[in-house]
Amino acid sequence: MKILKSVAGAIFAIYALLVFVVTMLVVLIPIWLITLCNEPTRAKLLHKVFRIWMGVYMPLIFCPVFRKGKRNFAKGQNYVVVLNHNSFMDIPVSSPWIPGPNKTLAKSEIAKVPLFGIIYKAGSILVDRKKGNSRRDSFLKMQETLNLGINLCLYPEGTRNKTDNPIQSFYDGAFITAIKAQKPIIPGLIFNTRKILPPDGKQLPFPNLIRIHFLEPIATAGLTVSDVTMLKEKVHRVMETYYITNQKTPSL
Repeated sequence: MKILKSVAGAIFAIYALLVFVVTMLVVLIPIWLITLCNEPTRAKLLHKVFRIWMGVYMPLIFCPVFRKGKRNFAKGQNYVVVLNHNSFMDIPVSSPWIPGPNKTLAKSEIAKVPLFGIIYKAGSILVDRKKGNSRRDSFLKMQETLNLGINLCLYPEGTRNKTDNPIQSFYDGAFITAIKAQKPIIPGLIFNTRKILPPDGKQLPFPNLIRIHFLEPIATAGLTVSDVTMLKEKVHRVMETYYITNQKTPSL
């Protein structure tokens, strides 16, 4: 049985990669052309392309995505959306399924990958975590993004969760950014991506249904940087409680 599962996983991995490359080549030129536009037009157009691309790709690899909580995004309001991070599969799920245009903070090294780097840079705020000036610049760019009315998509755990904890502890960055911009935070929970592509890399990928749930916004109006710890702990508590309650049989 283990041999059959390994073979099936290998076939799925090759298939998913081939489909990704083919669909990426289809959207590559439109995305490159969109990067010639200024913000916020660029973010709006990119979001539509990403949503169509992943809306086709994810079902093709037998990992359909179901979204809950769209109503929590008020028209005319933008947010700092914070998500749990269990797998590389979180990436194609998060940004396209956030209602409205958004940008995410991303590692600059991956932008060097041929062809994919064009797409990766298009919807990202790049940061080299080894360079202090790069981190400072990324904070300024996140503030500029929010000022333009674009959502931010951030993973406050900082990296994929390889622990047994439902959600790792959070870094301060997302919460400092939200407070400085006085923008509400929307917690989001992604389910089942760990089952598809485990974070430890010891198992082959296998298809599964994915759910992404957006919770009610948490206000930051009137808060100051001195409230970062309180806000961070509050959001972590809300997300962890929801994840534990819904991880086995999350509702649509």
